[in-house]
Amino acid sequence: MTSPVRIPTNLRTLLILEVLGKSDRAMTATEINEHIGLPKQTVHRLCTTLENAGFLTRQGTSKRYHAARRLRDLGTGLLHNSQLHIARHQILSTLAQAVGETVNFAVPKSNGMSYLDRVETDWAFRIQLPVGSHVPFHCTASGKCFLASLPAKTRNSIITSLPLERKTDGTLVTAEALSKEVERVAKQGFSLDNEEFMENMVAIAVPVFDVTDRYVASLSFHGPTQRLTIADAKEKLPILQKAAAALQATLFGED
Repeated sequence: MTSPVRIPTNLRTLLILEVLGKSDRAMTATEINEHIGLPKQTVHRLCTTLENAGFLTRQGTSKRYHAARRLRDLGTGLLHNSQLHIARHQILSTLAQAVGETVNFAVPKSNGMSYLDRVETDWAFRIQLPVGSHVPFHCTASGKCFLASLPAKTRNSIITSLPLERKTDGTLVTAEALSKEVERVAKQGFSLDNEEFMENMVAIAVPVFDVTDRYVASLSFHGPTQRLTIADAKEKLPILQKAAAALQATLFGED
């Protein structure tokens, strides 16, 4: 355990955020401090400060902290770092050429999946969903990919709280049906959108992981059914998975 006197004051809050960032669950101040070794009162005070500033939050009266909106936005911003953005966009461009369809890199936000990056197909007939667009969790390949990455208890809690709005005749609008679908996605490692979000559009998505195999984003491509079928999308799955592995190495590999 690191001695408190060796931790500069201006690094202490960063260490707290780092510990939480590496954890797959909410943590109490005491649990966080097991990784840092600050005086107990100090880490409690810093956690309270970060909570008041909107970087950390707690659910109800729970003493466990987890990332709040400002910290999530910070993480998204780092993923949009100029050099990383160029490298990521190049991988997406190569993927788009290989599959011949529009490719998306989407991250979860409180109101759905947000397109952080995308590369459009060269086809004149294409579906317009620009960078910054938000799409639902329950009826998109990217959204179901994210839901499948969650622990079962968390996943079920989120699914039961979602407004399962019907977008097409194929939309799953019951928690039971969506839960079964997401369980299947978790087992097979990829998700499909079979005209669930938009009529005459299909999509396939795979997760992008960091070096500790934690979900970071969804990588997907979609196209109109006149040109892309579910069978076509599944046939190109290995290409999509290879690109996801390249993103993992590029975004989270050693400096």
